[in-house]
Amino acid sequence: MESKEEEPNVSCGRPVCLHNPHLDALKDDILYHFSLGTGTHNLPAMFGDVKFVCVGGSPWRMKSFIEYIAAEVSLQDPNSDYPNICAGTDRYAMYKVGPVLSVSHGMGVPSIAIMLHELIKLLHHARCTDVTIIRIGTSGGIGLEPGTVVVTKQSVDATFLPKFEQVILGQTVVRSTDLDQSLAQELLQCGNELKQFPTVVGNTMCTMDFYEGQARLDGAFCSYTEEDKQAYLNKAKEAGVCNIEMESSAFAAMCKLSGIRAAVVCVTLLDRLKGDQLTSSHEVLVGFQEHPQILVGHFIKKQLKAKAADLSPLINIRGAMRRKESHAKL
Repeated sequence: MESKEEEPNVSCGRPVCLHNPHLDALKDDILYHFSLGTGTHNLPAMFGDVKFVCVGGSPWRMKSFIEYIAAEVSLQDPNSDYPNICAGTDRYAMYKVGPVLSVSHGMGVPSIAIMLHELIKLLHHARCTDVTIIRIGTSGGIGLEPGTVVVTKQSVDATFLPKFEQVILGQTVVRSTDLDQSLAQELLQCGNELKQFPTVVGNTMCTMDFYEGQARLDGAFCSYTEEDKQAYLNKAKEAGVCNIEMESSAFAAMCKLSGIRAAVVCVTLLDRLKGDQLTSSHEVLVGFQEHPQILVGHFIKKQLKAKAADLSPLINIRGAMRRKESHAKL
């Protein structure tokens, strides 16, 4: 039996939404996989200023990102050693500088789903508002040059349909994988401004497996031919699929449910129409992996500058009022 889950009426700018009445009965909410909790940590004080959350697979990559963003927007000393906020667990890693939070999510839908449940609750408990979440990562491209950055228009499943299915209490629940299209266009514009690497907007196929699920020929098992593989990948390309990874569907569905503005930005490490294995050098691959963080870093920097410009007149007015009050007292 398949059911279509009703979507909440939420919009950007609102607090992070939870849809679980059982949480109200909890005295303390333990975010086990983060080694954090409402009863043990002051979450509003620790995270209340967060406006941008970037998530990615590996802890190393996410620490690298927070170091990069600190230097890019001059938030703190880029030579600082940013501690892992989740040091009490080895499941995920979390780093913060100013209004930017960087979190690892592991590999695949199950891992990112666990992380997102607790991240969304964390942002809610911290009373964060106007949050933007961006997944940065790597992927296999379809008909694109390695190093190209794909900003996801829509996450689709292995049958090219824009949906995320999850079995809950024995029933298949279908959730939308729509992402914020205005945010995708803003990120594309950032890529056009940088002119450092090709940037495109296209559909991303999310699979449950790295090998057979992605039509690879180099796994431990394979029951299809090279011709079968090419036919499938070309069919995906015709459906607007630009790249393949393993997290975007759950990411898109959960962010949409919580009313969070979200995007997926992944670099292609190879063209899957030309092969399955990564043959580029380590140095080249590391360089490719920097492309998403450069793009997202540029976006965050623009957003912070725009916000500062918006606040500048208000700060000047308040300053003038204080000076006027001081003169009146004299």
